[in-house]
Amino acid sequence: MFPDDDSEIPEETEDEIPVVICAAAGRMGATMAAINSIYSNTDANILFYVVGLRNTLTRIRKWIEHSKLREINFKIVEFNPTVLKGKIRPDSSRPELLQPLNFVRFYLPLLIHQHEKVIYLDDDIIVQGDIQELYDTTLALGHAAAFSDDCNLPSAQDIDRLVGLQNTYMGYLDYRKKTIKDLGISPSTCSFNPGVIVANMTEWKHQRITKQLEKWMQKNVEENLYSSSLGGGVATSPMLIVFHGKYSTINPLWHIRHLGWNPDTRYSEHFLQEAKLLHWNGRHKPWDFPSVHNDLWESWFVPDPAGIFTLHHHNS
Repeated sequence: MFPDDDSEIPEETEDEIPVVICAAAGRMGATMAAINSIYSNTDANILFYVVGLRNTLTRIRKWIEHSKLREINFKIVEFNPTVLKGKIRPDSSRPELLQPLNFVRFYLPLLIHQHEKVIYLDDDIIVQGDIQELYDTTLALGHAAAFSDDCNLPSAQDIDRLVGLQNTYMGYLDYRKKTIKDLGISPSTCSFNPGVIVANMTEWKHQRITKQLEKWMQKNVEENLYSSSLGGGVATSPMLIVFHGKYSTINPLWHIRHLGWNPDTRYSEHFLQEAKLLHWNGRHKPWDFPSVHNDLWESWFVPDPAGIFTLHHHNS
């Protein structure tokens, strides 16, 4: 009996793993599948921060409370898109990337208060491992975040077939612009994917990461700094600048990605079994057709109690 033993730690944050994930109106089924996969594969105490815009909050709550997810610990957080005013250029090629929720990852300390370390995940992922392992990622001293590098992806022979894939800074930033050249970052520097982030909130606030990201968003509105061949990097580009040379790395098996890149490219079954986290980044989402490895995603699908979100599949 040591009653004073853990008096240092406030009760609510003790051993709790905060996971931030967005729930967007048209693709809420993705969020619920991701949550289901995380919750089902761990004994850790997860607190899900489900972030949405005001008009979706009741639907998020209903889906969780009227499905098998009712057991989870969660908080619903409203994201107010007015913070983005004047910071986003209209982009006709992939308007879905301009959804306000795409930028939630820039504002983590404003949404989450009592946690030192936080996991942020995109909605088009499935977790097959124990999320505790991802949470235990070591962040080096002075690093506000850890990401998965685009150059150390396993299974390179599979990647060769993913034509048009960007894995260097040149794919995200327009090196013809003086502002970009003046950064002094080599265009062949390896990029990273911010769809899976382990973040240290103390460092994030100390380095004023959110302010830095906003500064680069504003500069882009004024000077159009991002590469036009963007493989979906509206949120990636400012992060590449702000975190250049100042981030830790996530074990590559915790971010096996590009499953949504090309519906004709399949990974080997063995490789997919080894993966701890699968990410269908790209246009071909596993709840739509055509897409690949959607059986892995569908096994975590939680039917919409309101009957609005349905799967669009041709049985392949």
